[in-house]
Formats: sequence, C-alpha cells, structure tokens
Amino acid sequence: MSNLKLCRILQILIVILMTVWSGFAQSAEQWRADLRYLAEEMPRQHKNLFHTMTREQFESAVKKLDSQIPNLSRQQIIVEMARIVAMVGDGHTNISPARDPRIDFRTLPIKLYVFSDGIFVRAATREQSDLVGAKVIKIGKVSIDEAYNSVKQIIGRDNEMDIKFFAPFLLVMPEVLNGLGLIDEMENVKFTFEKQGKQWTTDLKPFGKTELITPDTDNSWIPKDGWIDARDSSNSANLLWLKDPNDRFRFEYLPDSKTLYFQLNQVGNKENETLESYVGKLFKFAETKEIDKFILDLRLNRGGNNYLNRSLLLGIIRATKIDQRGKFFTIIGRSTWSAAQMLVNDLEKYTNTIFVGEPSGGKVNSYGDSRRITLPNSGITVRVSSLWWQEDERDTRQWTEPTIKAELSFADYQNNRDPAIEAIMKYQQN
Repeated sequence: MSNLKLCRILQILIVILMTVWSGFAQSAEQWRADLRYLAEEMPRQHKNLFHTMTREQFESAVKKLDSQIPNLSRQQIIVEMARIVAMVGDGHTNISPARDPRIDFRTLPIKLYVFSDGIFVRAATREQSDLVGAKVIKIGKVSIDEAYNSVKQIIGRDNEMDIKFFAPFLLVMPEVLNGLGLIDEMENVKFTFEKQGKQWTTDLKPFGKTELITPDTDNSWIPKDGWIDARDSSNSANLLWLKDPNDRFRFEYLPDSKTLYFQLNQVGNKENETLESYVGKLFKFAETKEIDKFILDLRLNRGGNNYLNRSLLLGIIRATKIDQRGKFFTIIGRSTWSAAQMLVNDLEKYTNTIFVGEPSGGKVNSYGDSRRITLPNSGITVRVSSLWWQEDERDTRQWTEPTIKAELSFADYQNNRDPAIEAIMKYQQN
C-alpha cells in the first residue's frame, strides 16, 4: 500500500473518531443547547405534552437541570434528560438507552427478568454461569426494590407493566446505575445475589455495548452464543412462545390437544408475505382440522402497523368454529403494546376471546405514533407521541386485565413450563 493511500485512510479514521468522540466530549454549553432544543421541540411536536404533568412542572425540571449541567457527568445528564421526558407519562414518549445507539451505554454480563417471585438472573456469559438462577438482592448501595423504583423514574411508560419490561435492561447498564447515584464505580459493579439459601456479593465488570432492542418485537429472549440460559438444563420440550421470536407470525397445529396455535410477534408484513395473506392460510387450514382450542399469542408483540390488524380480526369473526367462548384464547403480557394493544381492544369488543396471562403493556386509550427529535449536539433521540388513539373516553383502564391470570415464575421458566398454555389446556367452559 502506498504512503499516500495509507495517509488517506488515517485521515478518514481520524475524522470518524473525532465525530464519535464529539458526542461524548461536548461542552456544558452544548448540553445546555440540547436541553433548550428538547424543551422547545417537545411541546411543539407532542400531541398533548401536558396531559399528565403541568407546563410549570416541565419548565421547572428543565431549569433545574440547566443549572446542574456544568457539575454533571455525561451519563448523569442523559439520565436526567430521560427523567424529564418520562414525566410526560406515556410509553411512546421517551429517551431510551436500550434503543438509541448514540447514547452508547454498556451492559453487564447478565440478563435479568422480573418474574412473579422476584428479579432473577435468567442468563449470563459462560464466565458468569454460576449467577444463572440467582435472585438479585442488592445493586450497589441499595436494595433491588430501591434500584427498581429508581430506574422507573426514567422510563417512558403507559403503565406499570412497561416498567417490568424495560427495567431489566436498565438495571444492568453501569452508566444508568451511576447516573442515578446507585453506584460509584462503573468498572466494578457490586451485586448481591441469593441462591439456594445463600447470599453473596460480587463485582461485575462491563461486558460490552448494550445490545439494542428492536421496536416492534420483544426479541430479548433469543439465545446468545457464549451465554448460559436458565432453561438450558431443562429436559422439557421447548416453549411454544419462545420457539422463534424473530418470526413475525407463524402457526402450528397440536394434534394431541386439537389446538391451533397462532403466534403474532409483530403487527407487520414479512419481506415475502403479507400478514393478510398468511391469515388467509391460517383460516383455510383451520377449516380442515378438528379444533378444540384456538390460541392467539401476543406476548412478544410490541406493535407495528395497527391498520394491518383488520384482516386478522375479520378472519376470526368469520371463523365461527373458532370464535367461541371457551374455545378462543388470547395470551397477553407486558410486551403486548401499541398496535398489539389496539388489536386487543378490538378482540375484546368484537370477539368471544378469553384473555390469559398478565396485564398488557398498553392502555386502552393511549398516545402513540412516536415522532423523533434529534438533539443537535449529542445526536440523542427524543421520541414524542404525535397522535391520540381513543376507543372510549370513559375507559380509564391502565391496561387490559386477563380473565385468567397466569404469571411466569422463575421455576416455571427454568423448567420450560408455560403457565398460560397450561391454564388454557385446563380450562373448561361452565
């Protein structure tokens, strides 16, 4: 390679590094400019920014942060900005370290989940495999309950189920924990665990960059190479709902129970097939089989294009052999949100389905359709709701409550048991 070409490559690398570094080393005045831009654009672009908080509360929080910025670290500034945005009080309005590559926070070598009996390590790197199955007791200086309530303040949310969904991602980000004042040392994060009646404290080092979650499907359950999952030691059959989270929609027939299972992981089309076309195949198949139970699983569905719900809804209504009380079940949970919540609303109004699982992550009436605001200096994305979706102004429910509650415990997960499917199989219509 010639010296001229080598110099050119080095110049390009320097420009790239300077561009990346500028997002981290910006001055206090640049952060203040970003904050001013946030404060100006959010009221202008949100459908109704002050539906939960007052303008005075918003402006007071902005003013307070503006005065503090010179004395704060980068992560503290981002965390405090996220806190202000979360004050708005809807899930489509947020600053999300779990989704924004410009925030660029790191993660620890464990994955957490809020089970019915506590927050457990459900997966870890091979080097930390002894932590799999451990219950989290403390993070840094505080109890796990205090840590959970602290991260709650920076999560844009429709309801408490959204906290259960997002908190596990934030609780393993050293920059978030430090920004909230829960830890002092980001390179060695102290966790206290409990397992088999024994408690111990260990230091966890950052593993790498946070793996960003996708917007419309909860794919955080997909196994990672080099990681150990709590389910790995189970001899039971694989769970239906975790069989292929990346598949937007799929169905299978379970001949032993005469059950038709349809999993809709995203309200969207595939590259080579539309949802409408696939729904046609689903109900054509249903005509050829004896069906005792039809299960629609929306547990991993975080939304998409709600206008695509129509074909599925009409197909169910027309399929009278399926749309019967005690025969048709819809599984919902903390990830059932946005366009999936709209489908739930329609199913509740127009079909005979029975909801199973845990409360949904969305409200019946909600703000949605995020619009992006890019802060000029940091490049961080602020999302704000641009539309108000209303089913009935009198309906103030925070979520859709399941008729049959079936929450997932850690032991259920570890043993590849699905309480929702089990509850459906046991159900008998009175």
